[in-house]
Amino acid sequence: MQHNEFQLLTAQNSAPIKMWTHGVPVEPEAREQLQNTAKMPFIFQHLAVMPDVHLGKGSTIGSVIPTKGAIIPAAVGVDIGCGMIAVRTSLVASDLPDNLSGLRSAIEQAVPHGRTSTRSGRDKGAWETPPQEVDNHWSMLAARFKRLTDNYPQLLKTNNYQHLGTLGTGNHFIEICLDEQQRVWVMLHSGSRGVGNAIGTLFITLAQQDMQQHIANLPDKNLAYFKEGSKHYDDYMEAVSWAQDFARHNREVMMSRVLAALSRIVTKPFMTQQEAVNCHHNYVQKETHFGEEVLVTRKGAVSAQKGQMGIIPGSMGAKSFIVRGLGNEESFCSCSHGAGRTMSRTAAKKRFTVDDQIRATAHVECRKDSDVIDEIPMAYKDIDAVMAAQASLVEIVHTLRQVVCVKG
Repeated sequence: MQHNEFQLLTAQNSAPIKMWTHGVPVEPEAREQLQNTAKMPFIFQHLAVMPDVHLGKGSTIGSVIPTKGAIIPAAVGVDIGCGMIAVRTSLVASDLPDNLSGLRSAIEQAVPHGRTSTRSGRDKGAWETPPQEVDNHWSMLAARFKRLTDNYPQLLKTNNYQHLGTLGTGNHFIEICLDEQQRVWVMLHSGSRGVGNAIGTLFITLAQQDMQQHIANLPDKNLAYFKEGSKHYDDYMEAVSWAQDFARHNREVMMSRVLAALSRIVTKPFMTQQEAVNCHHNYVQKETHFGEEVLVTRKGAVSAQKGQMGIIPGSMGAKSFIVRGLGNEESFCSCSHGAGRTMSRTAAKKRFTVDDQIRATAHVECRKDSDVIDEIPMAYKDIDAVMAAQASLVEIVHTLRQVVCVKG
């Protein structure tokens, strides 16, 4: 163990906060938000903070929140089950066409992405008629969704079936990458889409309503929680578990469609190897730590049990990492979920221009218009510094650089 692998923050009437942020900037607002969460009476042991930490809604993105006897829906957030999937192919860089724009178009045609206001008719980010593959995956989710909507009929009017196998917007992406041996990988990032957002929003509101008389005593109203044993607690755990499964299926459908698009453009037959798992980085699950069963909420953090493979993406012009967990118990066996933003989307759009975006992504076949400036690499922390700060949490197995990036 390195002597100073984490920085310790303590305060009265508060759980300790352990921060793996050596050499990485942490904004004061994020520190304040962490301290608010640490004051909650049901935090187990300590909060673990990852190097990509930044301000979020209610709780900080890049934090691991272990709880006993309660759950905070806003800590899980509204992009429930958001995460990554990566597959290594037997192709190498020289098997790809010299001009990658055809490959990018083929992927864009295979997977709905982005969104258009439904007032203008059809949302381009949803299926009009979902393909058979979507039906096959939906059939594994349908029965539990019916149980959920029987209890909460307002969830019926959401994008659920039509969003399965679709990418969405913001920082969600599909990439073709090369590793250090020039091998071709396919990697993508998405979550539980419209239905997950609706579930998260509904239960955050319910938690705030349930705590109406106590809400003034909370450090932040978004820290409203359900107590174990209450009806909403059980319903939420069931709903969140379903949304996490939806997110996993969503990534699987997209991955198989992207691989099919790749095989249409690259005529050479290829095999795939699932080296890196399909892993969430916004989720909650029961785990055993320090000899006790607890709920672990990872809000922008990845499970890094000993030997477990994970994915830490950089920004769209930087690099990404396939990692192996070191099982560091102090971090509740977790690591960062990316580079972490250093500025808001609005600030990035004010500060940078399309020319900056073109320069920063010169080596990537991707959109370079004003609508994606908020994803410019300079709006993110330095991924190398982030990786150095968590050397005691994960080891790097592969370093990937993207050559094609599709964003919504």
